[in-house]
Amino acid sequence: MKNVLCILLDGFEELEAVGTIALLKRAGINVDIATDGEIEATGRYGITLSNIYNLNNLDYKNYDMLFVPGGPHYAKILKNDLYLNIIKYYFETKSISTICAGPTILGKLGLLKGKRYTCFESMNEDFGGTYLGTYAVKDENMITGKSAAATIDFGFMIIEYLLGEEKALEIKKQIYYKD
Repeated sequence: MKNVLCILLDGFEELEAVGTIALLKRAGINVDIATDGEIEATGRYGITLSNIYNLNNLDYKNYDMLFVPGGPHYAKILKNDLYLNIIKYYFETKSISTICAGPTILGKLGLLKGKRYTCFESMNEDFGGTYLGTYAVKDENMITGKSAAATIDFGFMIIEYLLGEEKALEIKKQIYYKD
């Protein structure tokens, strides 16, 4: 079984977080949601996820991939050394997926240099890589998504990366998704 760690703080984008998590779980991927010092996090539209893990009580290195949803919480992540260390660890040693405002964290850390990526279009800066306007982009061990509207394509790209094309097609068929 593949395991994904999802980190978030108050202000995360609910559609990106919950939609992606639901698709991954539907595919049989274990997803643990964690935040720093709390057991819940409230999204930008007031939806609260509860009974989530405290990062301080979790070995964050025991997962196959890190998932960082977008939303206004990205600004808080940029100021949090624990989150930044986790992001760097997964980028350098395993795999990372992030959507909307999330890829800008990678850009501000200098991790998008020479990479193909996407992010919320108005947040794209000269991060030293190649911005693509598509819904989801894979470059080696990194998957980026453009916006909340890209959640399904982004989720399927993660499923295909972790479990293969056959599993992604199986889940697409289950939810009547058409490319």
